Amino acid sequence: MPRSYRIAIGGFMLESNGHAPVSTREEFEAAVLLEGEGLLADLASRNPRSPTTLTGFTGEMDRLADWERVPLVMAAVGASGPVDQDFFDWVMERLRKLLRDAGPVDAVFLSQHGAATATADIDPDGTVFRAVREIVGPDVPVVATLDLHANVSPAMVDLADILVAYRENPHTDMPERGADCARHLKAMLDGMKPYSAFVKLPFIPPSTSQNTKSGPYADVIAYGQKKVGPEAGLGVIDVSISSGFSLGDTPKNGMSVIVTATDMKQAEAVARDVASHCWSQRQRFTTNLTSLERCTEMALACSRDPARPALLFADVADNPGGGGRGNTAYILSAFHKAGVTGCAIGPVYDPLLAAEAHKLGIGASFEAKFNRDETTTFSEAFTAQGKVVALSDGLFVGRRGMAAGRTLDMGPAAVVQVDGIQVVVTTNRHQALDPMFFETFGIDITALRSLVVKSRGHFRAGFDEFYPDERIIEVDVPGLTTPMLKNVPWRQVPRPIYPLDPETEWAP
Repeated sequence: MPRSYRIAIGGFMLESNGHAPVSTREEFEAAVLLEGEGLLADLASRNPRSPTTLTGFTGEMDRLADWERVPLVMAAVGASGPVDQDFFDWVMERLRKLLRDAGPVDAVFLSQHGAATATADIDPDGTVFRAVREIVGPDVPVVATLDLHANVSPAMVDLADILVAYRENPHTDMPERGADCARHLKAMLDGMKPYSAFVKLPFIPPSTSQNTKSGPYADVIAYGQKKVGPEAGLGVIDVSISSGFSLGDTPKNGMSVIVTATDMKQAEAVARDVASHCWSQRQRFTTNLTSLERCTEMALACSRDPARPALLFADVADNPGGGGRGNTAYILSAFHKAGVTGCAIGPVYDPLLAAEAHKLGIGASFEAKFNRDETTTFSEAFTAQGKVVALSDGLFVGRRGMAAGRTLDMGPAAVVQVDGIQVVVTTNRHQALDPMFFETFGIDITALRSLVVKSRGHFRAGFDEFYPDERIIEVDVPGLTTPMLKNVPWRQVPRPIYPLDPETEWAP
């Protein structure tokens, strides 16, 4: 008779921008804050809110074994600032209580991001693993997924048995990495003993050079994957190369290589080899943005000539997926002043403006005041005559890329027409992961002459059906998520580090 296993599941996911406002409980409640039976109900729903790493893990475990889900806490939100310490302490209290009250478990799976900081705790991810390990003891398997932008600490590697980072950016492989963890966990339950080697590189790659469809990051990840599995002649289980989240601005900054194998010497040798290869490629990770003036000219030309291919402009410096506020008005102001038409912009985070649009109703003309009470750096005010052309409660199910099949909530949202530009205004902060951020309002993306998305790169998996790479322009404007690293007011990153210190020398 096959044995039935009790496996605890949960996680804490936050990518903390060290220069962004504090991440609050309210943000998590608007995204994902589930525990106990509420987490189980969400996972059983047709379009869950939970991260797809969890659904990938649970689906594969269902295939592999008879097991009981032991739900902990799942707290997840898009990138923001350091998490409020009191709220994080509450999350940890609930996690500890639920795990203790559950009694003995056979294993633990955690869906983590890996780049969180708190207002006091510099390594919340390490704190999560430590709390779990203190309760379950040294012999219970603990496995976890990490974002490929994780800022990995030694504690994270020491306290978990296996860490598996995403290999795709945009992160369309999250379900697959959760499934990997299920297979690794089942192997451990069957007696497999893993060993992990960890190398941290003094290297911060700019965010816009981290796409994995092609380019330097795709190449180093492919190099690492050649070292995995029996066909490589090695007992290597996983190679995870986390570029790190540069704007975390913490002592944990820097690219990380984690190699897990059935032999420690193998793990160490492969980790050194892969890390050396990554370091040899560092000069390929560069940033090439287009000036706002040039982007405005391009958008205006598209407005005037319908024969030109439509363009997508990425506001990479104000990416809510990297801690940006999603409300800077540099592009909106320039396009509006130039008379750009046939354009949509979004999603723009402005709860006060969204509430006013809902109060006024569809068809109302009014003075649209963007960022009227915003005090965050770069989020300057912008005012223009506007018209409410669409309203929504903000709930929708994503249809492509990272959001496909997941329930997302913009909060009360509206489309405000500002002359020739339609602006999607939301109550909850999101990056433009999916066409539904526009289509839910009836906006026909194929009819647009230009589209401006508040996103750094995850939009590419959602909008690739409309815009091939050659029609995507990354705009050079200020913002909390600028990939122009020389413009970041660094405080805590370890130095020297490349490319901030171009002459940095290093060997693993």
